[in-house]
Amino acid sequence: MRRALTATAALLLLLGTAACSNLDETTKDMLAGGAVGVGTGAVVTAATGGCIWCGAAIGGAVGTAAGYLYDQVHKGNL
Repeated sequence: MRRALTATAALLLLLGTAACSNLDETTKDMLAGGAVGVGTGAVVTAATGGCIWCGAAIGGAVGTAAGYLYDQVHKGNL
């Protein structure tokens, strides 16, 4: 479990330090949603005793989709 949390933290740090200045707003929102989803999915599945990698993958996908929807609502497209 500790190794999975360390890997998740490293992934979040890599995403946080990536150069995002050239990304458009949609991509930034999707990236932020995915990062939050990965972290949340990993923590929740670790707390409930499930597959941490599965939870992180599902959380990342859901977070990315949520980031896209947030961006579209913010722009008034939905």
